[in-house]
Amino acid sequence: MYAVEHYAAVRHFVFIEGKSRREAARFFGLSRDTVARMCRFSAPPGYTRTKAPLKPKLGPYLAVIEAILTADKTSPHKQRHTAMRIFERLRDEHGYTGGYTAVKDYVKVAKASARETFVPLTHPPGHAQVDFGEAIGVIGGVRQKLHVFFMDLPHSDAPFIKAYPAETTEAFLDGHVSAFAFFASLSATGQAGVPQSILYDNTKLAVARILGEGTRTRTQAFTGLVSHYLFRDRFGRPGKGNDKGKVEGLVKNGRRRFLTPVPSAASYEALNAKLEADCRADHARCAGRHAETIGQRLVADLAQFRALPAGTFEPCEKRLARVSSTSLVRYRMNDYSVPTAYGFREVIVKGFVGEVVIFIGSEEIARHRRSYERGGFVYDPLHYLALIEQKPGALDQAAPLAGWQLPQQFADLRRLLEARMGNRGKHEFIQVLRLLESFPQSTVATAVSDAIRLGAPGFDAVKQLILCRIESRPPRLDLASYPYLPKANVGTTRAADYAALMSAGCGWATEGATKVERAA
Repeated sequence: MYAVEHYAAVRHFVFIEGKSRREAARFFGLSRDTVARMCRFSAPPGYTRTKAPLKPKLGPYLAVIEAILTADKTSPHKQRHTAMRIFERLRDEHGYTGGYTAVKDYVKVAKASARETFVPLTHPPGHAQVDFGEAIGVIGGVRQKLHVFFMDLPHSDAPFIKAYPAETTEAFLDGHVSAFAFFASLSATGQAGVPQSILYDNTKLAVARILGEGTRTRTQAFTGLVSHYLFRDRFGRPGKGNDKGKVEGLVKNGRRRFLTPVPSAASYEALNAKLEADCRADHARCAGRHAETIGQRLVADLAQFRALPAGTFEPCEKRLARVSSTSLVRYRMNDYSVPTAYGFREVIVKGFVGEVVIFIGSEEIARHRRSYERGGFVYDPLHYLALIEQKPGALDQAAPLAGWQLPQQFADLRRLLEARMGNRGKHEFIQVLRLLESFPQSTVATAVSDAIRLGAPGFDAVKQLILCRIESRPPRLDLASYPYLPKANVGTTRAADYAALMSAGCGWATEGATKVERAA
């Protein structure tokens, strides 16, 4: 093998000095074929194979190796064959007598040629990508899994992140609504927050079914979201996360930047407020090889965004349900109470991230805080008081009333009523509890305390005191409804009664009596 310097000397001798190739061969002591090659190439061309080398020992087993590598494509990553394992199988199962190096070299080339290559993409402003990720956090002192909504703007790399207790339809919708409002707050008009298009994977929260030729049937909830905000939905290939590589990168890096160390917050609201502040602070960073900050490049995105539509979109899942005999409605493995008057009726359940609202037609009949447990019961004690009034024997064992924290004066009132009226006192106490259906607990509790202080414990007295407090007038209690209370007899004063004072010879009494007589 001759160095580049030899090539340069021979080429200069022939092309510059004008000597013949025969003279060059004689002068440099080279064969004429070597001189011809040096004249043809300016540097050593290296060895070029005209055909692949033969593999006399490995050749019969190449089909076996290819079959193993093909099967590995559908196997878990941690259970795929290494070159050593393939060599061992060829030796033990197929009688291969060659060496490991030949197997290793072939497997290395075969795996490299089978890897997918990608086309570099450009990202025009005005578009977004969405995905969910998971992380661990401490909420209210409880360590739990967080389901995190990520929206990324590929042009500017501006992120939006929000955490939820579960990856549900209502969380998916609420994430969009919150992201649109977040980006709108950053725009010059305060309204431009809806991307022109959003790219998704084939999540069941958005796609009900994948049809032929890449068409998809949307879920009803997602269709409502698209109809309201009028963005164009796009979907990647099934199982190809690299189709939305920007948001996939945000899920990976966002966990490290925004959720490391393990976040701890009193509530999801507090955690999401911190995440939103972190997203705003991230706009000062320069991402990748860009010289401009995320915030500077975000201006181009916001310029292409659409304005928020008029009206309000409810980020909730809607389901039809039926009220049970115990006035309960089941939604996502939990039971929620409704007033007993609506037993066995068909209702509409709206499941939001933080609450569950139940309707009959357009009338709201119940509203509860959302539970993410399984098999739980969420009661409102007020829903059952009307039925308990008809069945007062259930007062002490009613499950909806178990754990109901009422001020101490309610227990004092019940003790007084039952001590004076027996079973009738329990019924009257239930009537007092029913006042909570119409008036705030603090108002009823104050009225109960006043009734006990005035010596008039009872439903009529408490109700009268509540109405007087609301109407800002002094109370006038009709004690005829309380025959068990002691009566006070106040006599009418007569002028003749002052004679007793006069007979006592008290001057001051005489003067006082004279004034009374003059007044009469």
